[in-house]
Amino acid sequence: MALIEIRNLTKRYQTEAELISVLEDVDLDIEAGEYLSLMGPSGSGKSTLLNLLAGLDKPDAGTITIDGSEITSLKTNQLADWRASHVGFVFQFYNLLPVLTAYQNVELPLLLTNLSKGERRERVEVALNVVSLSDRMGHYPRQLSGGQEQRVGIARAIVSDPAMILADEPTGDLDAASAEEIMNLIERLNSEFKKTVLMVTHDRQAAERAHRMMYLEKGVLHQ
Repeated sequence: MALIEIRNLTKRYQTEAELISVLEDVDLDIEAGEYLSLMGPSGSGKSTLLNLLAGLDKPDAGTITIDGSEITSLKTNQLADWRASHVGFVFQFYNLLPVLTAYQNVELPLLLTNLSKGERRERVEVALNVVSLSDRMGHYPRQLSGGQEQRVGIARAIVSDPAMILADEPTGDLDAASAEEIMNLIERLNSEFKKTVLMVTHDRQAAERAHRMMYLEKGVLHQ
């Protein structure tokens, strides 16, 4: 059975002038441990699909079933609990809080759990070690390079040990060397730590490193 099953997924937005179909009857299965990249022009629905998978938005029609849970039927508070343990989100612009250290930024998702302070520390230290930033845990975002900030973002995404990592243009704001580091790290999370990865990217070279590459064009998914 697939880890992620998407059936007839449809999302539309109403503007003053017209009804815009962002996703139209999308069907997709993603196996546990798969690494899938998603390409397509701006406005094709890629980020919308990630937001729906993360439970950050609701579809107009269709279902999303992840690890046996049909998340499209969950209430808002149930979704928040589900998201905290199942989804790691990596953003293009890192979304770190500038007033918090790297350690505190990574710890944030764990504050929603019942873990003790000691358990949280252990998880944060493991996550920062995975991204090779153990020596930077007391640094603030402004004291880090862009590549280091994104690695903190990835540590935050994996700290709750989610089955699924959703990465939205994770190298889009980085220079070539930092982008290569981040791609190597995402590959390692998939191969070594068995994380299921869905990555949205405009970078064909990055996309080709995934097991499977798909395209979204005007809300329709193509192999």
